[in-house]
Amino acid sequence: MPTLTRILITDFVWPSTAPEREALAAGLGDGVEVVEAPDGSEATLAALAADCDGIMTCFAQVTPAVVRAAERCRVISRYGVGVDNIAVDVATELGIPVTYVPDYCVDEVSDHVMALLLTWNRQVGFYDGVAKAGRWEGTPSPHPLTRLRGQTIGIVGFGRIGRSVADKARAFGLDVMVFDPYLSADAALPDGVTATSLDDLLVASDYVTVHTPLNDETRGLISKAAFERMKTSAYIINCARGPIIDEPALIDALRAGQIAGAGLDVMESSAPPADHPLFGMDNVIVTPHVAFLSQQSVLELEVRTARATVDVLQGRMPEFLVNPAVLPHSRVALR
Repeated sequence: MPTLTRILITDFVWPSTAPEREALAAGLGDGVEVVEAPDGSEATLAALAADCDGIMTCFAQVTPAVVRAAERCRVISRYGVGVDNIAVDVATELGIPVTYVPDYCVDEVSDHVMALLLTWNRQVGFYDGVAKAGRWEGTPSPHPLTRLRGQTIGIVGFGRIGRSVADKARAFGLDVMVFDPYLSADAALPDGVTATSLDDLLVASDYVTVHTPLNDETRGLISKAAFERMKTSAYIINCARGPIIDEPALIDALRAGQIAGAGLDVMESSAPPADHPLFGMDNVIVTPHVAFLSQQSVLELEVRTARATVDVLQGRMPEFLVNPAVLPHSRVALR
């Protein structure tokens, strides 16, 4: 190991990198240097990655060119759950382990799903405006208020977050249907949870929430055909990855009244323009990719990402390895 260990942080959305710096120093000693990229362009990241031993990344695109430029890199660590912003296949080819933290914000994201659902169900945004306008005479909302108990929520993807959503939805009296192609036929499900096909879930659900990773199988999974199967009173929620929903198809479905509304924490673009068509719709609630966010979750994420980086650099198997296929030819032997 070189005397100086250099770690590139491509980007972050919290106040400072002090927690991860402390964790890196605790694990690697005084000979660690942290480099914060001034921007997330491919050229900048490739130039900085060239002499780094590790890369820690949040939302920046760690493209094939960036990975190939990182000739002495021995670990790429993702701040978060999804790794669709990392060229994992190239990292595997070149012997670079990739780590992630798939279980750090389960409560936050499932809370956010329920917040969007309840905001819509109780028409909180509409009635906030009505009350502040001094209209206290019982103005009816554009979407009729309905009792949650006995309605159905469909959960697409039944991993950690999907299961947490199911637990919280059941506490409100919702019936829960789930679709997950990787769920075994004999998998034990909680009481009140039914596994079904995607088509049946879409047809039966009053609320649909997506919790799959973004990959070739799930990109555009919620498509024009999917919206056509849904109830005209149904509400769709996405706190996973934007491109899982076909955005033009969503806009068309909302305009045509094929579904009643949408709650989005993510969109196809990570920075959509202010004049985006969805922003002008009264039946759409949008938050700026903050479902993962809490003081506790961010601190946990910073520290655990840094510790995973330290583990690999010191030859230890990280808690969560994305690409086990790298092990036979990894740039660092992991035990």
